[in-house]
Amino acid sequence: MATFVLVPGGWHGGWYYSGLADRLGQAGHRALPVTLIDDVLAVLESERVTDAVLVGHSYAGMVITGVADRAAAGVVRRLVYSDAYVPEHGQSCWELTTEAFRELFLEGAAADGFSVQPPSGLDPRATAHPLASFLQRLTLGAGGLDRIETRDYVYLSGWAGDPVHRTPQASLRGSAMAHARAGLQSPRHA
Repeated sequence: MATFVLVPGGWHGGWYYSGLADRLGQAGHRALPVTLIDDVLAVLESERVTDAVLVGHSYAGMVITGVADRAAAGVVRRLVYSDAYVPEHGQSCWELTTEAFRELFLEGAAADGFSVQPPSGLDPRATAHPLASFLQRLTLGAGGLDRIETRDYVYLSGWAGDPVHRTPQASLRGSAMAHARAGLQSPRHA
């Protein structure tokens, strides 16, 4: 059975995956819901996880990419981007998102300039998200990302309006060569 490390997107904590973690546990898997890069690396180390499947939703695509790059050999086996950003070295969430989400980030931070309040309609447990994390460019280079053989993208359909993430949907529509270079599976509907 697999160990799944579940990383939620912006404004959410590990609680976001409680139902999925329970279902994975019932199926005999181990599920560890966590938050952000340092927390994910810490849980991998403290729980002595090897061969992990990192699942990141939305903003957490930034997180799982950074973790996979920094994790020791044999710790992370697979990355699953659940309607998530798929960054390359030097890219930020701000760069990869849509104009509508950039406006949402700025409007959400208008009160204090640094805490992006959750959009209306989210779970009441959602909390403010640091604006700086949406702007911060991801630095890759530890080499761990090159060890990840499988990177899957799960495209979640049914959203009203434009997709939240311009990338990778647009780039995944390209040639099979682009898919192979990126190491990603073609988008699928969940």
